[in-house]
Formats: sequence, C-alpha cells, structure tokens
Amino acid sequence: MPDDFSLDPAHVRRQFNRAAVTYDDTDVLARATAEQMLARLEGIVHTPTHILDLGCGTGRDLAALSSRYPDARLSAIDSAGALVERIAPSGGVLSRLFKRAPRIDRIVADARALPLPPARVDMVWSNLMLNWLTDPAPALREMHRVMKVGGMLMFATLGPDTLKELRAALGAHGDAHVHPFIDMHDIGDALVGAGFGDPVMDMDVLTLTYRQFDDLIRDLRQSGSTNAASHRPRNLGQRQRWDAARAAYEHHRQEGRLPATFEIVYGHAWKPEPRTLDDGRAVIRFQPRPGAPR
Repeated sequence: MPDDFSLDPAHVRRQFNRAAVTYDDTDVLARATAEQMLARLEGIVHTPTHILDLGCGTGRDLAALSSRYPDARLSAIDSAGALVERIAPSGGVLSRLFKRAPRIDRIVADARALPLPPARVDMVWSNLMLNWLTDPAPALREMHRVMKVGGMLMFATLGPDTLKELRAALGAHGDAHVHPFIDMHDIGDALVGAGFGDPVMDMDVLTLTYRQFDDLIRDLRQSGSTNAASHRPRNLGQRQRWDAARAAYEHHRQEGRLPATFEIVYGHAWKPEPRTLDDGRAVIRFQPRPGAPR
C-alpha cells in the first residue's frame, strides 16, 4: 500500500448512494462472498444474541443471518443512506420468510465512529466493507469496542490481486484508476492491534467473466465499486485511454470471455478477556488448585 494513498470517504458514500437502485442487480461478488462466509460459520460454535451487519448495503445478508440465528437482534449499519433506506423493514420480506419478523435497527453511520455503546453486540458481520477504508485499524477498534467479550468478527475483504487484469490493461495509469487493496498479513496485524485474538484467515480467488469490457465497467459502476482514491484522476483522459484499455484487455480473453479476478480474504477473530482495566490496571485471575477446598 503506497504511503501517500488514501480513500475519499465522501466519494465512497456518494458512489454507493448513486448505485442504490441498481446495487442488488449487479453485486454478484457480495452474494458469492456472503455464501462463503456462511459456509465458514458451519464449523464455529457461537450463538450470538445481537448481530451487527457493518457495511450492510441493502441488507441482503440479513435474511440468512436471521435464519441461522433466529433469536438474534440485528443492527444494520452503512455509511450510504440510500442503501440503508432500501433494507426491508420489519414486517417486510423477512416477516414473510419467518414466523416472527426479526428486529432490525437500521442506522446510517461511519464504521470508524459507531453510534453504539461499548459491549453491545456479540457478533460483527462485515462483507466487503473493509476494502473501502484507507486504514482498517480505526474501524476494527470500533468493532472491538462495541463487541462483548467472547464476541466474534466474521469478515470478507478484497486483496491486492483484485482486478489485476484491469490494472494491467490500463498500463502506466493502472494504479491511478484501480486503487490498491490491503494484504492479508497487514489485516492480521490490524486485527491484533485492535485487540482481537485468535485470528484465522484464508484467501480465495474468484473470477467473474464478461462478454465485453464495457460490461465489466458497467457492473463496477452500477454496484458502486469504482475508484475512490483521494488523488484519483477526475476523468480517465479521455476517450483514447479507455479505447487503449479496452483493446489491451482483449489479450486476457479466454474461451470467448473476459476474466475479472477478485482476491478475497476471509477471516474471523474473537474478543478475548481483557488483560487490563480501563484505568490500566492488570487483570489477574486466580484459579483454585485442583483438590483444594473451596
């Protein structure tokens, strides 16, 4: 990640607000990562009573979470108000799927400043949100703050090889138009730095294919997934540069289709018992000696 790189949070909000109407029709990637995240829950013993879907989009993951944890309260937070407005209210689609509609708190907020008290939730679900932050550390610290001891973070985010074909097709301008993504090892360091314990991560590669270059660009735009770098070019230069990128991308064509690679980093981590109190005093727990009188 370049030292001078940063993302523009206001632009991120604007692009997702603009994409709200078409978001569900084009966000194939988030549906695929949600399925993988749910599959990873199968081997984890955890029964949350309050789940925070952070970076919830239009709330399409909420039905699956409510199905798996029917007694859990759900909070859905996203920085894009137009996406949050499209979440089905209690009594909507979720009430038709379940006998009792889950309670959903719909909140517009920044992941780096969550409007929740400490130790409120016992699971944070974050599907492709961390990749829209310059530095995940502030958001991870907030997740840790609002999480109960023993709570779990389950996430998916994008890795550095994401859209490598598009970056290559743009040539010398690729890094300016496809912003970089955080390496898995750096995410692990950020998790530990935020106070999480026992992080488990793995990486997968998902390749979507398109008939034409413009189909890929349209999907990226309609799902809100365009370049949000603070120093991004305000236009691509120019039609000639687009035409050159379109022609260069043709070198990647396989069996009549153009591939678009997405490197997905999956992970989960836990909030352990604190080692110090808020005032800095160490927490020391004494266990009775086996066989000693109680």
